[in-house]
Amino acid sequence: MMAASPLRLRRPSGAPPLLMGIVNVTPDSFSDGGRFSTIDTAISQGRKLAADGASIIDIGGESTRPGHRPVDANVEKARILPVIEALADLTVPLSVDTMKAGVAEAALQAGARIVNDVWGLRHDEAMAPVIAEHGAGLVIMHNREELAEDIDIIEDVRAFLARSIELALSAGIRPEKIALDPGLGFGKTHNQNLLLIAEMSRLQSLGFPLLIGLSRKSFIGRIVDRPVGERGAATLAANLLAARLGADILRVHDVAETRDGLAVETAIGAFRQR
Repeated sequence: MMAASPLRLRRPSGAPPLLMGIVNVTPDSFSDGGRFSTIDTAISQGRKLAADGASIIDIGGESTRPGHRPVDANVEKARILPVIEALADLTVPLSVDTMKAGVAEAALQAGARIVNDVWGLRHDEAMAPVIAEHGAGLVIMHNREELAEDIDIIEDVRAFLARSIELALSAGIRPEKIALDPGLGFGKTHNQNLLLIAEMSRLQSLGFPLLIGLSRKSFIGRIVDRPVGERGAATLAANLLAARLGADILRVHDVAETRDGLAVETAIGAFRQR
């Protein structure tokens, strides 16, 4: 087995963002539901994303798309644990995308090193202690049950994340192992999603790395009037802007394309600074 690389959630100074490659082991995810729902296809996709340059592989067994049907923890574990076990020999760390502490614990025992919680430690009170016990990394994502057009969405996100940070630190999770995700597409209006990207610096003031997950989402599709399978170019444009605004991690379906786009921007940017 190859030695695992150090767990990093903040991009090095002057370097492009880290890329978190998505593996949905589900039949109903909004973008690629069913494509990698078998163990073999999911394992192959995870290895491909690592070869394409992913810094983290994020593996999920329950769709969180609008209107999704929740699945039992045992179903979720049956989907993801064989994939995590098979990919544990990769040098890049594995992340488990779950809101259930029991699933997170099983995934960490199987070889995952990060928990990506779409409810930011609020869905399951046992989540923070499990992560702390394993010394794992944590992505705290903001979420809302309902849209609220009249709120200050950035202050709402800040307050939610600040409280979840307190829960994490109180449980013993190390601050250098925490990243924050504003939860684009989760309980936000179209304009609120755009504002959260444009005003990212107001969330950076919390002092933790930021993960941006906008890949192929509906607010991107609304801008360009494209179905989900044709949003690659628009997604890349949005991710390049998010990188320029300071995102530390980009959660993406298309790792190779994003890596290449960032490489071009970095090369041109080096000349601008001369």
